[in-house]
Amino acid sequence: MEQLNLIANDPWLQPHAKVIQSRFENAQTKYEEITNSGNLAEFASGYLWYGLHKSKNGWIIRDWAPNATSIYLVGDFNDWKEKEDFRFQKKENGNWELVLDEDKLKHGDLYAFSMHWNGGSSKRIPAWANRVVQDEETLIFNAQVWAPGDDYRWKNKKFDRGTEAPLIYESHVGMAGEEACVHTYNEFRELMLPRIKEAGYNTIQIMAIPEHPYYGSFGYHVSSFFAPSSRFGTPDELKQLIDEAHGLGLTVIMDLVHSHAVKNEVEGLGNYDGTRYQFFHEGSRGEHPAWDSYCFNYGKNEVLHFLLSNIRYWLEEFRFDGFRFDGVTSMLYLDHGLGKAFTEYADYYNPNIDEEAVSYFYLANKLIHEINPNALSIAEEMSGMPGLATKQEDGGYGFDYRMAMGVPDFWIKLIKEFKDDEWDMGQIFHELTSKRLDEKVVSYAESHDQALVGDKTIIFRLIDKEMYFSMRKDQENMIVDRGIALHKMIRLATLTCAGGSYLNFMGNEFGHPEWIDFPREGNDWSFKHARRIWSISENKELRYHWLSDFDKALINWVREEKLLDIPDVNWCYDNQSDKVLVYQRGDYLMVFNFHPVQSYTDYGIAYEPAKFKIIMNTDEGRFGGHDRLDSSMTYYTRATTGLTSQHYLHLYLPARTAMILKKQPFKRVR
Repeated sequence: MEQLNLIANDPWLQPHAKVIQSRFENAQTKYEEITNSGNLAEFASGYLWYGLHKSKNGWIIRDWAPNATSIYLVGDFNDWKEKEDFRFQKKENGNWELVLDEDKLKHGDLYAFSMHWNGGSSKRIPAWANRVVQDEETLIFNAQVWAPGDDYRWKNKKFDRGTEAPLIYESHVGMAGEEACVHTYNEFRELMLPRIKEAGYNTIQIMAIPEHPYYGSFGYHVSSFFAPSSRFGTPDELKQLIDEAHGLGLTVIMDLVHSHAVKNEVEGLGNYDGTRYQFFHEGSRGEHPAWDSYCFNYGKNEVLHFLLSNIRYWLEEFRFDGFRFDGVTSMLYLDHGLGKAFTEYADYYNPNIDEEAVSYFYLANKLIHEINPNALSIAEEMSGMPGLATKQEDGGYGFDYRMAMGVPDFWIKLIKEFKDDEWDMGQIFHELTSKRLDEKVVSYAESHDQALVGDKTIIFRLIDKEMYFSMRKDQENMIVDRGIALHKMIRLATLTCAGGSYLNFMGNEFGHPEWIDFPREGNDWSFKHARRIWSISENKELRYHWLSDFDKALINWVREEKLLDIPDVNWCYDNQSDKVLVYQRGDYLMVFNFHPVQSYTDYGIAYEPAKFKIIMNTDEGRFGGHDRLDSSMTYYTRATTGLTSQHYLHLYLPARTAMILKKQPFKRVR
């Protein structure tokens, strides 16, 4: 077999060529095994067969429970009692089926399985249920018959996100409103979609969509993989949200959690048919030591069928435009990558790799792009596995992007452990631009992770308690001034160095104060910190709107100029003692003075003969700055001696200020 481009393009991978080649071949073998070399989408069609469906003559419900000895459908319609006419018939390969007349069930009925196996029995929420609700008083979960009559009628039937670089607004429906409560799909659609559109972002990443029993898990302990969370509203309301987002030109992706599942048994997949091994590994391999959850067995074809069908379900039934895969590192390594530094290539090519998970990623990405060639597939992965976001035909796993998880960690470390005058300019540029040449990354200064209780957002680390007392414009405060200045500079640097895509968690763009803390016993079940206080960003007496206005201007400029489509970010100059950093992307020059107190007049930066105009700078008064720069001027490079000598671009660089300059048409005089 011809050498894969992944290896050909990186000679350091050559010692591991056999392992890389074998993984690629194993994935292809699995693909051929489950599809008979045919259509992967056809294999991933389980949701069309399993679960509850309305038929011409009534109802039909099917499930896979190979260890079960009998299954009864119980619910409102039979007083939750096992009755013979609601008993399933056992079919081949561990499948069960029940056919009912039309009058036996109606829209809105609650139901569940009464599952029996040798040595036990229990209530179960069907694994393929597409609607699960929780009683507000008893907190008990049940499946619900969802057949409102007419199917949802899509207004925007042929949305195509195009090829624009994703500018992602990471969102959580429940905490997207200002009131202290769980917010809804409808509220998000009405209030958030226009806000996101105006802010300039073109992609919405929605967290916590599949049903999860514990609200405070941020949606990462999934119980019902095919049921959109009912705490936010109905399936049709979610479809309307996505439909209207498409009408605004917004791409919508969702967090997909196939890395593990909640241990709950009644409302989850735990011991579903009386066995641990139905969906998960037995023993220690089947339990995640850090997350208190079960780990899927990706080597089992029935599990692949379940998970791949789940992918197709969200793409086709709800018309999501792709996924951000959660916990990819945990899936790739048998020890889940816990406590591992990953300092050499050998760390990626050893017996610690879950080869079955590798094949799963190959299949998942192949399926996604088979259904929607322009869909987004993003890996949340921190180990740096080579080839993760490389094309499959080149030997990669086929993700479109990987999260640049080291960037927010770097900013936190810098702010937390180093004084301002100790920041290393060369290191900043290296950390923001370091990636494999054959991969695109989603760059971000902070996500929801940095906003969670126990951690701190960038603005909270910079300003801390002064956010409670000194965010009014008429209250002068040097700590707040520093925080606002660095907040803008950090975001400008991260975005203009981004390796193909950029992400922001909702509210962080305007420096949302405090943390995220969902209702729990430890805070008396309070919603105080499980919301977003948008009003402070709109209050012209407070400083927050300056950050919001800056973010909006920056995002829209990046989109208009298609900056992230320019692959190369070229270092031009840095001076460690002066705290000056300069780099170029296309026709744009980004100039930073990170020095906390020192401004520079007529600062010379070596450059070829050229002229520039300032497009935007962090010191503009409209962004809370001091308007120390004149954006109306044209800046020419000047020669040191003769015309053929080294030219320098001379600029005024105020302390803690960054600017974007655009190269202008220039004719060199001979």
